[in-house]
Amino acid sequence: MAEKRLAVVTGAARGIGRAVVLELLKQGRAVAGLDINGQELSELEDVVKKAGFTCKSCCVDITDTAKFTEVLESLAAEYEGIGILVNNAGITRDRLILQMTDEEFDKVIEVNLKAAFVATRVAARSMVRNKFGRIISLSSVSGVIGNPGQANYAASKAGLIGFTKTIARELARKNVTANCIAPGFIVTEMTDKLPDAVKEAAKQMIPLRRFGTVDDVAKAIAFLASDQAAYITGQVLCIDGGMAM
Repeated sequence: MAEKRLAVVTGAARGIGRAVVLELLKQGRAVAGLDINGQELSELEDVVKKAGFTCKSCCVDITDTAKFTEVLESLAAEYEGIGILVNNAGITRDRLILQMTDEEFDKVIEVNLKAAFVATRVAARSMVRNKFGRIISLSSVSGVIGNPGQANYAASKAGLIGFTKTIARELARKNVTANCIAPGFIVTEMTDKLPDAVKEAAKQMIPLRRFGTVDDVAKAIAFLASDQAAYITGQVLCIDGGMAM
């Protein structure tokens, strides 16, 4: 049964999302990758194909609640439910609080937190019905310890932690677990663009003195999605080289 469970990954086209798609495919899952960028989704399909797998891809704006809900309900109907949900999609609009605009705050909350709520609301219906579910949301070290210039981002990621602990309590009796992964500095296109001086300063805050990889994050998510993690729920796992301890 496990290998037939559908895993839905948001923000799937690149970075951590792409690594998660590949890791779940290696577990034998059916995987649907959702993203707003159609071109990058095509690249994801090519990468998946070269790795010897196939996955379903859906181009959707997750802030369009009606359309997002429609896509998720369609996937749930096609696969007899969503077994695994990875709320990975996220954006940043960094600015110090005195300069931050309403739009910059609202947009980050909408993508990072509200969309996770919408996705979970849909997925939880079939999870409860099937008495199985794994909900894994990507928080951040910023949501655990805060970060200057990221009041909006940290609020959204801290919100995911409270959200996750609540749904873990609500859905536990139906064999549905909910956990957060809180990555620190991970090597992605976003961190690649940072000036070398900023990268070095960041590494000095990390006991392991290096950035993590997308695979470090993806493997942890795949574990939490597995049957081996059946007794883990309501937890926040920091993958940060010791930064937030």
